[in-house]
Amino acid sequence: MFVSPPGYQPVYRPAIPYLGSIHGGLREKMTIYIQGATPEDITRFFVNLLCGESESSDVALHINPRFDGWDKVVFNSRTDGSWQSEDKIRKMPFSKGEKFELTIHVEPDEFQIKVNGKHFHDFKHRVPVSSVRAMHISGDVSVETINVLGGGFPGGPAGGAGGGFPGGLGPGGFPAGPAGGAGGFYPGGMGPGVFPGGPAGGARPGYPGGLSPPGYPGGSGPGDTWGDYPGSNLPSMSGQPIHSPPVPFSTRIAGGMFPKRTLIIRGMVPHHANRLSFDLVMSHSRDIAFHLNPRFQEGAVVRNSRLHGSWGREERELSTNPFAPGQYFDMSIRSGDRRFKVYVNGQHLCDYFHRVHSLAEVDQLDINGDVQISYVHF
Repeated sequence: MFVSPPGYQPVYRPAIPYLGSIHGGLREKMTIYIQGATPEDITRFFVNLLCGESESSDVALHINPRFDGWDKVVFNSRTDGSWQSEDKIRKMPFSKGEKFELTIHVEPDEFQIKVNGKHFHDFKHRVPVSSVRAMHISGDVSVETINVLGGGFPGGPAGGAGGGFPGGLGPGGFPAGPAGGAGGFYPGGMGPGVFPGGPAGGARPGYPGGLSPPGYPGGSGPGDTWGDYPGSNLPSMSGQPIHSPPVPFSTRIAGGMFPKRTLIIRGMVPHHANRLSFDLVMSHSRDIAFHLNPRFQEGAVVRNSRLHGSWGREERELSTNPFAPGQYFDMSIRSGDRRFKVYVNGQHLCDYFHRVHSLAEVDQLDINGDVQISYVHF
């Protein structure tokens, strides 16, 4: 399971109805991303941002698509137990039986809502955003991932109790505990997402023999230092994510891809896609330290390096190809002492051993080809 660094803790494939905490509330410039799908026989579902941690709490934002013959999306809020005036948008950006991406971005005066990358509605704040404490999702919907990111985190020193999160809270607002100890930062001894946790190196559901994922404490990743699970000494995600950049896209990586640095890329492969590439580049020489190249006609994900103007040996072997036309993806690339580790949609995809000597010189990300990018975050 993808164990993410502080500041980025996605939830994967939660049971519906879902009720999850957002401790510390929301702040300006934070963004909630939800990837999901609707069934063919959908009637309605909803997403509520709650001002408490129970379903009956007041609601800062209610998003309620309704397929009832007069298809519409209803927006509302609930204060002191009473629903307020509805905003009814008589358009339907969701499609029956199809996947979707819902984005809720927090601005000073309003929530900005996008569906599948397109602006849909602005909902003016009716209660203070900082009062939001939880998210409730229910109805005819399945959810692949939920992400809350951006905005920065006030609080204690990074790497200390709570890893720089308010009130000693752990990533995603979960109560902190001893690094790598029982529960591993998660409430009730729960691990990331909905998976039971345990002591570092102990039982991890989904891994053979109860082992941790390779490269983590208790796992089988010699030569890579990732820190304690989930990582009191891992760096927080820094700065604001880059939202919906045009492709081709290029950005500098301040300080380079030093060990433990994590790059998050999230987006969608359009239906007509042929190929795309993600390149970690040494800007001074234009050498490519790591080239990740999904090729849809070949059904392959090619990995390689281009050094001194020449391509090296391709690596193609994979047990699965998570990139497919018409599908969303959530990818992380982590830099270890000896290798990059790539995770896609919460699952380990591949390791790529370094072919360059200085990771600090790997200081640029280039994205090219057939892809729509939702965000990039270091």
